[in-house]
This record gives sequence, structure tokens and C-alpha cells, in this order.
Amino acid sequence: MEDIFTTTGDAQLDQAVRQWLQYDQNQKTKSLVQDLLKDGSVEVLKKKFSCRMEFGTAGLRAAMGPGVSCMNDLTIIQTTQGFCCYLEESFGNLKERGVVIGYDARAHPASGGSSKRFASLAAAVFISRGVPVYLFSDITPTPFVPFAVSHLGLCAGIMVTASHNPKQDNGYKVYWENGAQIISPHDKCIAKAIEENLVPWPGSWQTEEALKSPLLKDPYQDVHTEYFKAIQKHCHFRDINKKSEVKIVHTSVHGVGHTFVQAAFKAFDLNPPYAVEEQKDPDPEFPTVKYPNPEEGEGVLTLSFSLAESEGASVVLANDPDADRLAIAEKQESGKWRVFTGNELGALMGWWMFHCWKSQNTDPNAVKNLYLLSSTVSSKILRAIAVKEGCHFEETLTGFKWMGNRAKDLLDQGKSVLFAFEEAIGYMCCPAVLDKDGVSAAAIAGEMVSYLATKSKTLSEQLTSIFNEYGYHISKNSYFICHDQNVIRSLFDRLRTHNGTRGSYPTTCGQFTISSVRDLTTGYDSNQPDYKAVLPTSSSSQMITFSFVNGGVATMRTSGTEPKIKYYTELCAAPGDSDVAQLRKELDDLVSAIVENFFEPEKNKLQPKPE
Repeated sequence: MEDIFTTTGDAQLDQAVRQWLQYDQNQKTKSLVQDLLKDGSVEVLKKKFSCRMEFGTAGLRAAMGPGVSCMNDLTIIQTTQGFCCYLEESFGNLKERGVVIGYDARAHPASGGSSKRFASLAAAVFISRGVPVYLFSDITPTPFVPFAVSHLGLCAGIMVTASHNPKQDNGYKVYWENGAQIISPHDKCIAKAIEENLVPWPGSWQTEEALKSPLLKDPYQDVHTEYFKAIQKHCHFRDINKKSEVKIVHTSVHGVGHTFVQAAFKAFDLNPPYAVEEQKDPDPEFPTVKYPNPEEGEGVLTLSFSLAESEGASVVLANDPDADRLAIAEKQESGKWRVFTGNELGALMGWWMFHCWKSQNTDPNAVKNLYLLSSTVSSKILRAIAVKEGCHFEETLTGFKWMGNRAKDLLDQGKSVLFAFEEAIGYMCCPAVLDKDGVSAAAIAGEMVSYLATKSKTLSEQLTSIFNEYGYHISKNSYFICHDQNVIRSLFDRLRTHNGTRGSYPTTCGQFTISSVRDLTTGYDSNQPDYKAVLPTSSSSQMITFSFVNGGVATMRTSGTEPKIKYYTELCAAPGDSDVAQLRKELDDLVSAIVENFFEPEKNKLQPKPE
């Protein structure tokens, strides 16, 4: 007998809800929608049914729950059906090669959703079309999926994770056959295919049958073995590691990282790091932290510092919940802990990777084939290293999807890609994974700490040495919160309409003189002979970079996933200019000028980053 349908009074909304109830076979999400109908919660229903999650280059990320705007069984099926159809069009040999699917430990009992459940449904969709699926039998770090795509020669990979987002969220991240995250136009083609395949296929809900199918394989053991074999190529001081007495604490922040970082340390013959007991096991509730994001610094690391104090450890390593990022903190002589920024870690890890490479390569010409990469909003420290050492440096748009794809292009040309990083604590140290990887980075950082200890040097002291050799690079990044798209648009349009002239940009910002402007929304770059930007442009997102005569660089951009206008500033000094206090003051003054003159927070009613 059909359920009695309670109208919302909105014909379009009624149709969307009816269709949902017809398609959905998850009793929990179905009941939640029926309860909203009975309660007359029209505004809540509108939020859940008016706008489908947008599939972009980062895939999907949203709260778990019912409706087309949320992550749930039905939207996972619809997304995977679209993705499967696009792969069928793109690869004639999809049924020979197949896809890999991994998942983290997130779960949402109220809606019956979990990363493992979503991964099983995605597997069922592919298997119903005769496509082989390599489905991990247990939770796995995100880097294992791109590694598996490359190692097994697959057409694509899916990772079900929301990384460091709040506990109610989940996500669906997609990799192409080259082992890197998708870039345009794949996202648009997949989004179109999703819209064309909203009706669940007969086999899409059949997870139990799919899990028994001969088309289903478990890559866990093979990938685990081969991954740790691959990262050992970046272990250069095994004898030092074996003897090292350095004590390190590690936290996986209730995510998947614990087992894998322990295994990575073992692969490098390092003593196992002390694990933060309260956070080492996966827990979708993330009970000990407000946000499971190591980027937030001290708040997330309180328990780590406490364990380090009791064990006499001087270094803390922290992964985010899907273990693709890494934060590092070090105890200072004062007794206080220093949490390094992503840019400072980029300097340390970049220096270390080059130092190790140099010790292994005696051919003076080999350096000409070597590349370092970073995103355009990250520190330019790798550029300074490349200029002095004679290797290549390239910057890409923000995000590892760009660095991973560029790295693959360079590798295919026979080049050597040594290291890539972004300021949001993401590091690619091993070309076997064309994405950020917090597991290999943890082991490599462990070896770096052990090596420096033999020279009686701390990470902080080594960072100072790097800046003395290659020039100080001091950065300051933050953001404003703004929910009004019109305000955001007019803020950026004002910067493009200096003195009332369209396409004209400011020449000063307070007391600071601007030397060049690059606008990746419009494609303008004053540094290029034809005034056309070299990096790809996107009219759907805002991004302007100002370079200053004093060596400062400032980028203002909108976030693709949050209601934020972000700014990234850096002052790059020449080697030998080591008056750090003066450099910091100059950067602070520059940031104040940018906030006051370009953001105009009071006029635009912008909320500052919460402390």
C-alpha cells in the first residue's frame, strides 16, 4: 500500500520529495523525510531538496542525511551511476581494468549512512554493469586509493571521505587513470552524466550480491605491501634510524592513520612513535576535539602535548582523519610547543628531500632534470631553493589535483619530480602517490628529525638555517567569513575597477607600492608580455594576486567549499637579510593595509576568523 503523501504546498518541492520517496530504499532516510512532511517542515525540506550537491573537481562533500543536497545511499548511487556511465564512454577496456574504492571510518547512525556503506553501494553499481571493483576490505588512508590506481593500472579510483570536515559530513573523491584527482572537463562531464542517470539501476541497491560477486576483489594486502615497499625508496639513513633515541608522539585524531603510520615507521626502521591512546582508534564522533583538523593547531594537539611531556618526547606528528595531511609541532627550549605552519613544513620537507637527493646523486647535470612544485598560494621557498641549486620550480593553481596532474605530465616526459606541497599541510614526497600523503610524510619527517638529532639540531634551528641560506620567507594567512555572494562579487569587482576604469587595478595599497597583478578569474597578468595569465583561469571563482615592490606577495581568493574569502601573504627576503623582527613587522603592516584597503571588513560586514 502506498504511503499517504502530505503536500508541502509547493508543487515543485512535492514532485522532488515524491520522486525521492519512490527511489530511496533506505528506511532511515525515508522515515526522516516522511517525518519532515508530517511536521510541515517545509523550509527544511526546501534545503534538502531544492539544490542537488554540485559535483566538482573535488567530487562531493556535504552533510550526511536525506535529500539531494546531502550524502546518503541514494545520492551515492546516483553519483556512481553517472560516473560509471562516463567511464564507459571514456574507456573501451573498463570491464578488463576496473576501478578501486576506499573509505574512511565516518558514520552517521541517524541516517544509516557511513563511508563503508557508501563504498559498498558504489561497488554494487559498478558490478551491476560488469565492471571489476577493487574494494578495500577495511578502512584505509586516502593516499592508498591513488596508489592503487597507478599500481594496478585501473581506470579510476573513488575514496569515500570528508577528510578533516566536521563529523556530520562525508565526501566522494575521484581519481582518474593517471593516479591524480580529476580536473576539468571531467567534473562537468560526470555532473551531466549524474543528471542523466538519477533512476536507480536494478542492481544498484544489491550490496550483498555484489560483495559475493567474482568481479569483486580485495586489494588491501597487495596495496599495503607494495605501498610500504615504494616509500622505502625515500629512506636514506636507515643506520641512523635504527640507533635513533629521538622520541616522537603521533596522533591520528580519531581517524585511520594510526596503523599505517606505525607501519611506515617500521618500514624506515624507526622506533615506533608513541600513540595518543584516546585518539588512536577510529571514532566517527571525534569525541576529544572540536574540529578534527590538525591545521587548527594547539586545540587539536592538547592530548599529544600531554603525552609528549610525560614520555619526554620533543616532536609531535598529527594526521588528519583520512591521513593525507600532516602537522608537526616541536617543544622549544622555553618549554612551549611550536606548531609549524604548512609553509614552514614545506621549507623543512623540501630542504630535506633535496638534501637526500643531493647525497645520492653525484652527476652535476642530474639537477637539471629535477622539479619542485607548490601551489600558487603557498610559500615561494621552493623557488628560492631551485634558483640557488639549479633545479626547476613550477607553481600550479591551488590544490593537489593540479600538482598531481602536472607531476604526472613531467614524469611522463622523463623528468624527476622530487617534492610538491601546499600550505594546507599537504605534502607529496613519493611519486608513487600523485596526491598529498600524510603517511609517507610522517616517516620521512621521522627520519629527518633523527638525522638532525645526530647534528644536535632541532627542526626550528634547521628552519632558521634554511632561511639564512635561501632567504627568509615569512607568511601570514587567514580569512574572513562572508555568506553574501553579492558582497563578495562587489569586493572583487571594486579591485578590478580602480578609479572607475574597468580592467584597471590598484597601484598602491596603503603605503605599499604594487609591482604586478595577476587575476585568475579574468585571465589578466601584468607580468606577461600579452597580459594573459599562464595558469588556467576560472570565471566561477575569485582569485587575485598582488606582488609588491618590497618583495611581498598577497593572494585573495574565495573558497570552493566554505563561505570564506581567504588571504595568503608572504614576504620573501634576499639571503643575508635576517632582521626577522623587522621583516615580521613589515608583513604585519602589509596585511593590515590589505585588510583595511582591499577587504574593508566593516563596510562589507565581514566576520574575522574566530580565534
